[in-house]
Amino acid sequence: MATQVGRREFVVALGGAAASLYLSPLALRAQQAMPVIGFLNSASSAPFRQFVDAFRRGLGETGFVEGKNLTVEYRWAEGRFERLPGLAADLIEHRVALIVATGGPPAALAAKKAAGMTPVVFNIASDPIKLGLVESLNHPGGNATGTSMLAVAVEPRKLQFLHDLIPQAKVIGLLVNPGNANAATISGDLQTAAKALGLEMPIVKAAAEGEFGAAFEALIQHRAEGLIVAADPFFNAQRAALVELATEHALPAAYEFREFAAAGGLMSYGPDLADSYRQVGVYAGRILKGEKPADLPVVQPTRFQLVINRKTAAKFGLTVPATMLVIADEVIE
Repeated sequence: MATQVGRREFVVALGGAAASLYLSPLALRAQQAMPVIGFLNSASSAPFRQFVDAFRRGLGETGFVEGKNLTVEYRWAEGRFERLPGLAADLIEHRVALIVATGGPPAALAAKKAAGMTPVVFNIASDPIKLGLVESLNHPGGNATGTSMLAVAVEPRKLQFLHDLIPQAKVIGLLVNPGNANAATISGDLQTAAKALGLEMPIVKAAAEGEFGAAFEALIQHRAEGLIVAADPFFNAQRAALVELATEHALPAAYEFREFAAAGGLMSYGPDLADSYRQVGVYAGRILKGEKPADLPVVQPTRFQLVINRKTAAKFGLTVPATMLVIADEVIE
């Protein structure tokens, strides 16, 4: 009897060893030891805390809990895009199982370049095909996949909403970050949209918080009566400062994400950023379990949020049209 039990244990062990040969390297590594993943972001950590929490929720949906069965190495560029290549290379040197690249195209491109064969899960607001991150949205085809929020594509719609709120305005300024790869596209699209609405659109630039003051002074010199803050991860990290300056200069402004309106901004129009980070966490977990980035379609938003801060509108002496209140996803009173 002892011999039979021993043979059965041997067969089971042999079967387990054979099965392990068919596991992907990532899945096998996850079984053998606590996996380590890298988290790369172009901005700073404090304003992104809630989005990191959403990322962790996504990981949790696949069974991974940071500190329990997963380690995350965080790298923040603090708005200095030139640091991203070095930070990405540092994560690769730490032999991470994959890199989560968030905070826009610069982080995704730096991760892709440094990664080699290491999987990359990105979160961007533009077209990943044009950036060279994937071959197609449905079949990425390489070592990278993630979410594309299309925030850049909806910038003209954001201008239309702001125009509806301040129809008397003739000059609406645009604030862009010249270090963003999408700055030229955003500027061109919005100037075309502004011309169609009969608006002038002076463009001001800021790549650091210390440049905000001069940018707003330039807007005043241009007699701007409103402001579009372009989609940009650096601006998202500086939302409190931007909202304060817009209020101080009496400039009704439209922003990218709900978090701006919640911080006191007049309005926002764009995708749900927190849900995008959650989806990045889900994909990271699925890749750790053995799925290939090449087979995971790039996730795109199915809806966009219009959020209006009615209290801020009252500060600016604005009455929100009933038509906007009806279609708004959220009205902050």
